[in-house]
Amino acid sequence: FSFRKLWAFTGPGFLMSIAYLDPGNIESDLQSGAVAGFKLLWVLMLATIIGLLLQRLAARLGVVTGLHLAEVCHRQYQKFPRIILWLMVELAIIGSDMQEVIGSAIAINLLSVGKIPLWGGVLITIADTFVFLFLDKYGLRKLEAFFGLLITIMALTFGYEYVTVKPDQKQLLQGLFIPYCKGCGTPQLEQAVGIVGAVIMPHNMYLHSALVKSRQVNRADKREVREANKYFFIESCIALFVSFIINIFVVTVFAQAFFNQTNADVNKVCANSSIPHSAVFPNNNETLEVDIYKGGVVLGCYFGPAALYIWAIGILAAGQSSTMTGTYSGQFVMEGFLNLRWSRFARVLLTRSIAVTPTLFVAIFQDVEHLTGMNDFLNVLMSLQLPFALIPVLTFTSLPSVMHDFANGL
Repeated sequence: FSFRKLWAFTGPGFLMSIAYLDPGNIESDLQSGAVAGFKLLWVLMLATIIGLLLQRLAARLGVVTGLHLAEVCHRQYQKFPRIILWLMVELAIIGSDMQEVIGSAIAINLLSVGKIPLWGGVLITIADTFVFLFLDKYGLRKLEAFFGLLITIMALTFGYEYVTVKPDQKQLLQGLFIPYCKGCGTPQLEQAVGIVGAVIMPHNMYLHSALVKSRQVNRADKREVREANKYFFIESCIALFVSFIINIFVVTVFAQAFFNQTNADVNKVCANSSIPHSAVFPNNNETLEVDIYKGGVVLGCYFGPAALYIWAIGILAAGQSSTMTGTYSGQFVMEGFLNLRWSRFARVLLTRSIAVTPTLFVAIFQDVEHLTGMNDFLNVLMSLQLPFALIPVLTFTSLPSVMHDFANGL
């Protein structure tokens, strides 16, 4: 084992792990904490472990064949199933893109104390994607370092909330290791399905199989291929462990502070605070419902303005970083399935327009408090899209004609 070699292979796993930290994910985390307390942490852990195994298979496919998943689909499938697969993956990318745009727009709205409206935040988010494409010209290593910085910002901001709230460690461990949900009903089940859809992103498998191609591997030498597989797997483990910890920060903060709270409880605390936007909670005895926007406001009411602004910075980092992974996935999927070699600029222009048009309409005609119901719908959509990445990955990595000596065992 060599740390120098691990460092040489480090990058693709962290770029891939950003999809485990997008605004849709953060939203499903905080809602599962507020709705089910610590009881669904084991679902988050199992989803991350299954995600890791699928990412490992996707990376192995890329390393062994020298082709990414979409290219292998193009080579192995007939035209009709290929087109269906491509449309389904595009749908997943557009859904995920919408979540990122909404998350970033909400973060900008919170940071500007409501002065920049949602549609303004959406327009800013469209513009900054092209800034990332400009950054991309300076080489992949620099881009990977920049994403590393964004992950660090998320770890620090959500870690700050965790230290401020001080969740109960015993309940945290019970929630992680006891796969049981006492007294749970339909809302908790919805959250559990949402967690799986938010954590395991279908298009992320296409992305990871393409990112590993950025490292030079001599495919004629089995020892070198085996070594590349090993280091990519170790790096994926580290990257997903970091994203898992950040997700745990968010779930436990809301589980500790806001589980079983009513709107009236929060309204009383917010009435005595100087936080802007605190009027979003009605004075009634219904169970508190939170989303990315209300979550930030609630944290501000209970733990001071710093908690609100630090939360917004974390959400902005999540939205910005996952925007770029969606852009990359879209490019690889389109090139692989359709054999189209578009410039990245044209490709981004197309998918961004498709994702942003409905988001912009929603942002113009909806106020910020009612916007994130769309996120729940998009998370469940991700769960439904999962088989369209899962079945090809399992099929191809099990075929000796594709993987030769590296095909899956039973």
